[in-house]
This record gives sequence, C-alpha cells and structure tokens, in this order.
Amino acid sequence: MTEKLLFILILTTSVIFGQPYPDQFYSYKNETLLQRVDSFNGTEISQDGKSVVLSEEIADGDVIFAPDSSIYPFNRGLPSWNGRAPNDSSSFKVLMRFYNGGWSPWLTVGFWKANIWPFYGSTSFSGGKIDIDNAVLNSYYNKWQFKVELKRMSSTQPSPEIYKLSFFVSDQRTTDNVNITSIVNDKPNAVFIPTDFFYQYSIDQDIGGDICSPTSVSMALHSYKIDVDPLQFAKDTYCPYWGMFGIWPRVVQNAAEHGLDGAVTRYRTWSQAAKVLSEGGRVVMSVGLPLYTGHLIMLAGFDAAGNPIVHDPAKSNGYSYKFNKTLLSESWFQKGGVSYTFYLKDTNNVTSNLKIGSNPPNDLYLSDNYPNPFNPSTKIKFQIAEYGLVSLKVYNILGKEVATLFNGDKPPGNYEVLFNASGLPTGVYFYCLNLLTHNSKIYRINKKMLYLK
Repeated sequence: MTEKLLFILILTTSVIFGQPYPDQFYSYKNETLLQRVDSFNGTEISQDGKSVVLSEEIADGDVIFAPDSSIYPFNRGLPSWNGRAPNDSSSFKVLMRFYNGGWSPWLTVGFWKANIWPFYGSTSFSGGKIDIDNAVLNSYYNKWQFKVELKRMSSTQPSPEIYKLSFFVSDQRTTDNVNITSIVNDKPNAVFIPTDFFYQYSIDQDIGGDICSPTSVSMALHSYKIDVDPLQFAKDTYCPYWGMFGIWPRVVQNAAEHGLDGAVTRYRTWSQAAKVLSEGGRVVMSVGLPLYTGHLIMLAGFDAAGNPIVHDPAKSNGYSYKFNKTLLSESWFQKGGVSYTFYLKDTNNVTSNLKIGSNPPNDLYLSDNYPNPFNPSTKIKFQIAEYGLVSLKVYNILGKEVATLFNGDKPPGNYEVLFNASGLPTGVYFYCLNLLTHNSKIYRINKKMLYLK
C-alpha cells in the first residue's frame, strides 16, 4: 500500500508577506517510505517489502532516509511514526536533523518501546530543540532528515521494524494569531462516534491522574471495536526516559501496535476535524487553558447546532460531554490544535486533518532522468494537468539545494528541462517536483539520479 505524501491545510490561496506560512504535512508509509531510503547500515527491507528491519544476525543497525524539504518555511514540527517492537529486548529510536546553511547534529525525537540504549542522545542545538516530543526551532527552516536506529539485545531476538514516518510542520504565528470568534462560528454537520467510556482515575489509583492521553486513545481504539485493556495500554505507553505517559508520538506508536494508522497533526477549524470523523477517522485533542493546564480528550462529534461533543476521561460523567464551545475552542486552538489523528490500518484514508490527495494524481508525472548515470547533463521531463505554481529543484545528498530548474506558474502540459551538473562533485542527487494547484493542494514527487564524471 503506497502512502500518502503530503500536505495539509493551506490557510490562504496566496502567500501574503507578513502572514503565517501554511501548515504542511509530509507522511511516507510502506513502499513510499522505502523509496526514500538513502543508506542501510545493518538493516534491510523486510520480506513483505513494507518496512525496514535489522539484517539477519545483526543486533544493532540504522537506516537514513533522503533529506526532505517543505514548500514553505516552518519553525514548529510534529514528528511521529508507526512501527513495531515485538518485545522489551527490541526497540527502535527516531532521530532528526535540520538544515539551515548547514546540518544540525542528529537529535533524538523518541524511541519505541524500551530504552535499551546506554545513551539517549542529544535533544538540542544552537538553532532549537526537541521539546520532549515536538520540534521548536529558533528560526525558519525548510529542510530536515530522518534517521532510525534499530536495536535488539541479541541477534536471535525478533527485529523491530519501522514502516511509517510523518512530520507536520507549521508557523508558530498561526497559533499566536488564532481567531477564536471565527472558530466558534464554525458549525460542522452533526456526527457522533460512540465508544466504551473510561474514567482515567478509576483505572488505577496510583497513575490515574497521569494517563489522560492513553485513556483517550483506548477509547478511540474501542470505538473501532479493538478491545484493549486501558491500564495495560497506559503502562505500555509510559516513557521510562522522560517519566511520562502522554508523549505524543509514543502514544500514536502504541496505537499502531493495535491496528491503527496514526500521526500527530494539527487542526485549525472544527470543520476540518469533523470531516475526518465523517470519513471514519478519530481525533484525540491536546487541550490547555482555560479548561485544563494540559489534558487530552477524544473528540466524539458535533450536535445539530455544530457544538463539539467530547469523551473526557477526566470526568466521571465525561461520556458525550459538552463544554462551552468558546472555552473549548480556546483550550484547543490556542494551544495549536495539536491532535492524534487515527484511521484503521490499510484503509484508503489519510492520517491528516483534511482528506487530501495522498498520492500525486495519475496525470502528474515526473520522469526518470535520462541518461542516468550522467555526465555532465541529463534531461528531466514532467507533466501537469492543471494550472499551478510549479517548482523543480535539485538537492545534494546533504539536502542542500544546488539548482533550481524551474520555479513559476505553468499551464497544463508536458515539459522538459536540462540539468547541467558541471562544477558539482560526483555523487547522488535528488530532484523534486512540487505543484501548488489553484485549489491550494500541494503535491510532490522526488527522484534520485547519479552524476559520474
């Protein structure tokens, strides 16, 4: 099953100077993720061709994925992943680095399931940090790279695996400038998601106050008739390094172990969330003041007047609960609209806060360059079927842009460009076609080429 490449929520059809940059969502799964592998080190593709695992008789390895870049700059990022760790003796660790005139060091974003590494790794650099579970950057970036380390205590243990990586990027100004009045006036159609209700404080007297996140996700799982024990689910979610139950990508990963396709995302309107619910998805909201200092609740739906309904695990009567819409809007959207978005695995839906064109349409095409390998010139063809803003750029193995072959508006048609690599060193290069359509959808296709002098 190919995944879902990109994007989300364009706040306006044109970028106005001084306005926040649009949110963007980049997600790769199974075959699409594997196509982005840049290097294997003691790792390989699984027998079913859908994930990365440790090679036979190897206990410790890693996989590095090709650098990625966004259409618009960002200074906030929400990484998440789906994979599997068969037991506490096998685990994987996710790292990221960011490029702005040079690469940052590798930063540890998180791990699953057990922390079997002697050293957790760095979480900050001069340009920003991983704030437990999200990237907070001091300036704007548009390039990043993923690395996943896989480890087992013995080569005879079953291997962990990674099959999905997601990164939701945004501009903090979007959150800072949120218009609560407009959000409150947004009235989606009625929809309701029933489930088994769990009151977090009755699950366990010792940890009940700390498990709102896994409890809400347990309700989301039960709404799909996936019968998980909320106490065990909470214990599995606990991060021994940070001493927390509610680390965003870790909870999403735990849900993946039970059959959900998930990602950490953002919503900016109630209608976006309602659309996901109406299409079979589930939304778990991270809310703050004025209702809570920090809490997660399951979005259950909307009544006939467009008022949100939630399943709140912190209230004994929290099933199908209605808060004051203004207060709930402030609690969620002023905190950035952060959420877990879930679908059942192997459905055609996208883990995003909009139904989006997960793969480029059939009439969007980027050719393999010819010749390949090449010296010093090669031809690249592409096709678009609707008018849009098109960019075709070339990046080196470090993710640094080395050439812009085209950047501007294009009508529908077939195009051919020539890339001359004279002056560049021998090596692997990536070329990336981006299309921003008239209705604010963004598509991307990446391909690899080899320059040999």
